[in-house]
Amino acid sequence: MGLYPADIEAQAASIIATYRKRGWMITTAESCTGGLISGALTEIAGSSSVVDRGFVTYTNQAKMDLIGVSANTVETFGAVSKETALQMAHGALMRSDAQVAVAVTGIAGPGGGSAEKPVGLVHLALATRHGTVDHREMRYGDPGRDEVRLATIRTALDMLLKVAQTPA
Repeated sequence: MGLYPADIEAQAASIIATYRKRGWMITTAESCTGGLISGALTEIAGSSSVVDRGFVTYTNQAKMDLIGVSANTVETFGAVSKETALQMAHGALMRSDAQVAVAVTGIAGPGGGSAEKPVGLVHLALATRHGTVDHREMRYGDPGRDEVRLATIRTALDMLLKVAQTPA
């Protein structure tokens, strides 16, 4: 058994195989998951032919410095927002050799939530060099920090697999 639950490892293995066949690479930009999506992908042997790089941008400053999220976006919409997630995905894509970027920003808990942005709120975004853009706003509730992060990994991997299975 690996570091991740069996379903996540199976999902990651499917992504690695699918992307390898397409000749595509992946980059990640992660906040609330702290690199766990990249970790799930790199758990699979041979993933170096698919995973280009990962950005862990936990602070707002890191989001701005490393992947070009604008200060105005963070100030206007907040770090946990559709707008920030989309800028994270596009910024990671532009700062990598990948064809696909997935980005996540959210509130894993146990604290940090508000009425407007509760614990368990996660924004995920995906961008491709082919012009595909996807966004999902997930409200996982408050099942605990680990469960929110695992649910976020599952959703991000689902987004990565779906875009690779779409005919070009």
